[in-house]
Amino acid sequence: MISGFPSHPRFRESPMANTKQAAKRAKQSVKQRAANVSLRTTLRSSIKKVQKAIAAGDAKAAQEVLRAEQSTIDSIADKRIIHKNKAARHKSRLAQQVKALGTRAA
Repeated sequence: MISGFPSHPRFRESPMANTKQAAKRAKQSVKQRAANVSLRTTLRSSIKKVQKAIAAGDAKAAQEVLRAEQSTIDSIADKRIIHKNKAARHKSRLAQQVKALGTRAA
């Protein structure tokens, strides 16, 4: 069994492939899925970092964290892990929250 994967028949170590090409594609898809899962986790962590900075209440710090994490969100969208519109929506909502934090502090 592949470490980190559930014991579901879809994630068997040796998939039932009828040709060499199919066997290779099955192995590649397992590797690619692991990479995509990792990137999706990175995306969620980036969003949480900004939300944590907003919750702390420091507008300047939240702005800096947002600026740093926007490029992470964009790069994940460029790799088509998430749709570009979803990335834009996340960035927009976080920017709105940071902006609102700045007006409350003033």
